[in-house]
Amino acid sequence: MKSASRWVRVVGRGILAAFFIAVGTLHFLNPGPFLEIVPSYLPFPLGLVYLSGFFEIAGGLGLLVPRLRWWAGMGLILLLAAVLPANIYMLTDHPFLLGQRVSDWVLWVRLPMQGVLMAMIWWVAVRPSSER
Repeated sequence: MKSASRWVRVVGRGILAAFFIAVGTLHFLNPGPFLEIVPSYLPFPLGLVYLSGFFEIAGGLGLLVPRLRWWAGMGLILLLAAVLPANIYMLTDHPFLLGQRVSDWVLWVRLPMQGVLMAMIWWVAVRPSSER
């Protein structure tokens, strides 16, 4: 059972790494949708989009490096907490993306998904394990 759990953690880590690297890359290739959900009270929206994209890529890569994994996991968890205001802003004040209204159920599901992602990162990268 221990090896099955380890295998699931390794696969999960790879999926999360690929996800964060891909989404982080999109911050640079197509920043428009990310700019739309930056709350208007925050300064330098494009800079914040690029900064969050950089940290998503760095965190995703860090998940793949054993010596950096714990730090990358903690960084991604903190990053998800930091972008929570954008998700709340989109839900309460700006339910549009690329000029299209986003369904309310999608916006409501998106909020707890931050917690699910945080828990997954914790499980594959941060929590103590026998892998270290």
